[in-house]
Amino acid sequence: MMSPQRNQVELRPVDLESLLAPDHPARTVWAFVQQLDLGPLYARIKSVAGRGGAPAIDPAILVALWLWATIDGVGSAREVDRLCERDDAYRWICGGVGVNYHSLADFRTEHEAWLDAQLTRSIASLLDRRLVTLNVVAQDGLRVRAHAKASSFRRRDKLAELHAQAQAQVQALKRELAEDAGASARRKQAAIERAAREREQRLAAALATMDKLQRKPAPEAKQPKPSKRRGRGGDDGPPDAGGTAAKATPEPRVSTTDADSRVMKMADGGFRPAFNAQLAVDADTQLIAAVAVTSSGSDMGQMSPMHQDIQQRYGTTPDHWLADGGFTKLQAIDELTERGTQPVLPPPRSRNPAIDSLQPKPTDTPAQAQWRAFMGSDFAKDLYIQRGATVECANAQLRRRGLSRFNVCGLAKARAVLLWHALAHNLMRMRSLDIAFAA
Repeated sequence: MMSPQRNQVELRPVDLESLLAPDHPARTVWAFVQQLDLGPLYARIKSVAGRGGAPAIDPAILVALWLWATIDGVGSAREVDRLCERDDAYRWICGGVGVNYHSLADFRTEHEAWLDAQLTRSIASLLDRRLVTLNVVAQDGLRVRAHAKASSFRRRDKLAELHAQAQAQVQALKRELAEDAGASARRKQAAIERAAREREQRLAAALATMDKLQRKPAPEAKQPKPSKRRGRGGDDGPPDAGGTAAKATPEPRVSTTDADSRVMKMADGGFRPAFNAQLAVDADTQLIAAVAVTSSGSDMGQMSPMHQDIQQRYGTTPDHWLADGGFTKLQAIDELTERGTQPVLPPPRSRNPAIDSLQPKPTDTPAQAQWRAFMGSDFAKDLYIQRGATVECANAQLRRRGLSRFNVCGLAKARAVLLWHALAHNLMRMRSLDIAFAA
């Protein structure tokens, strides 16, 4: 009988190239990275020939690692670090180069502008080759949980109190650090002082955000309609002090962890700290052409800025712009029509069932009247069906790859993570469409 001998030492010759099949997706990722403009990343390297410093990790390796990790549904730098030791695809990408989670975590969020430029460059290349037209663009927003917890939101008085305590702690730690208590103790004390200083900076950012929120004009209170029934606050009855009084505006709260996050209504109906991630997708190819991250829980004001972003990025104006009813804003209808794009989104329904929302209203501008008439046509109805099959599909793919919660803080870092997802999504779409990468 042959029994397992797991403590037997074996020497097996193996090379990393033989670990992956010729058609493995990781090879596609590496080929895609080779076509990116890595010059700005190489220019940031300070350890070069003739100068001191440890050898830097090739930026192509870090870009490929994060693209492959995003496709693999891994969003943790520590987990990527572990996978680089035991997973064949990650080991093949590294090619024997050691990486650590600090470098991975910093690289992921430090290059937002470069990632944005690569997204524009890749889509512009497809436009130049006439593989993408952007004639029909679909936009949608998805709420992504923020790193902050609901319990981290505080009102101004509590924020000011915590900020004062943090400032006092930082000053006390600086005084202790100035005392010579040994190198080991100084390093430990410096780490404690740095953590306290970062907390003080987060609280200062939260107070600055609170000032911005409080400077915004409060929404006008709606006047209650007079009741037609006697004794219910109408003309013939006494005024109801409790029923007609305007509700007091609640005092805003800001997170001490992530001052940019806001409590938003999620898809399941609950309210949690989140960001509003916006996607603009080419309807023909399902490629993501532009992204945005906002702190607004509503999609109503997001259509016009995204349309303008597409125009500025690619120098082209889409013929039709698809969006759901959450984006419907009459001012945006006028702006898109003036720029030469036909909005394709449902008009808001009236509370009165006798009023047809597709019929022009006396207060409509010519653009709004034309939009209502267009949405009543069969062509518009057939065109609107494409929205769910394009941008909703892209949203689902991003969710499947782990875009359910940001593990970073701040709008800039959240947008960097979203850009990684957009590039990874486009890479896999180009692979499925058999589109060759071009420099």
